[in-house]
Amino acid sequence: MFLLPLNQRRWRNFCANRRAYWSLCLFVVLYGISLFAEVIANDRPLIVSYKGELYTPFLKFYPETTFGGDFNTEAKYSDVEVRCLIAAGGSDACWENPEGILVEANEKGTVLGEPVEQGWILWPLIPYKFNTINDLDGPAPSAPDSSHWFGTDDTARDVLARVIYGFRLSVSFALIVTLITSVVGIAAGAVQGYFGGLVDLVFQRIIELWGATPTLYVIIIVGSIFRMSFWLLIGLMVLFGWISLVGVVRAEFLRARNLEYVRAARALGVSDLVIMVRHVLPNAMVATLTMLPFIITTTIGSLEVLDFLGFGLPKSAPSLGELTQQAKQNLQAPWLAFTAFITFTIMLSLLVFIFEGVRDAFDPKKTFR
Repeated sequence: MFLLPLNQRRWRNFCANRRAYWSLCLFVVLYGISLFAEVIANDRPLIVSYKGELYTPFLKFYPETTFGGDFNTEAKYSDVEVRCLIAAGGSDACWENPEGILVEANEKGTVLGEPVEQGWILWPLIPYKFNTINDLDGPAPSAPDSSHWFGTDDTARDVLARVIYGFRLSVSFALIVTLITSVVGIAAGAVQGYFGGLVDLVFQRIIELWGATPTLYVIIIVGSIFRMSFWLLIGLMVLFGWISLVGVVRAEFLRARNLEYVRAARALGVSDLVIMVRHVLPNAMVATLTMLPFIITTTIGSLEVLDFLGFGLPKSAPSLGELTQQAKQNLQAPWLAFTAFITFTIMLSLLVFIFEGVRDAFDPKKTFR
């Protein structure tokens, strides 16, 4: 209803590709779930009811003194003492029985057996964050069980929580890098192809020199000098990745700049910017969109390779590449390798299928047929 007729036809062409349509639906669900990772996987409760008031620890810092404790440090909600303070309304006169239920106890420590029901704690579905160090009964990494569905890694961190946070990190990183590189690359290729001549010649020499730079080595050197961060790594990837679209866009603009409709628009006094954006760029979008899935998958692969080698994001980041490195170092824990492989397969396959549908949607032969 709110789309132009052209965009409505494009959407219908996209939906006609059932594989792309269902891949988009599944990807939106998975990425949407990962965007709320703090609500799904967290070592802080979602809601705490204490003396009739509600608290949201996953959003705000609360010291232990808020719940009747003795310390000004953040309350460790998994400790029995803190749970007793919350359940008993500030009193530590409670006890945890073998079944894990908090029951009343008198000052002498005699268990009375009645459940404590003054306060309560609402935990997330997965009570661990990506950096939570868990107390295990055995050595780490531990196999999947009822407490850790995908097991733990070699530092006793929950694998499922790291996969949820790592999926969000990898996809967000790839989308941001692809968006910025596409804008810069399309603009550079459009200027080259439309104006040609000396502008095209100078740009081509710069791109040849810039493209010969060993990107991976430069990123490793920078990572050895500076402390790598999310945005610094994005800047480095954009710095060397924008040239991937220049050649495709340049060729389309070189082909279209002398066509009749472009020459007619130029004769009518239409500005070069309007001609480039409104008349030539839409025809160049098909070839451009064909390259986008390769850029996204290459960006995700580059991020994971850097993390695997130890030159990417910090060790504390929930990286899927770091999970792959742990799988290589712990061959006795096959669940780490299976989890990393299945996550990469699903993520990259869905993205490729989606952009196949996007390519079909922007294909002029199908849009105007």
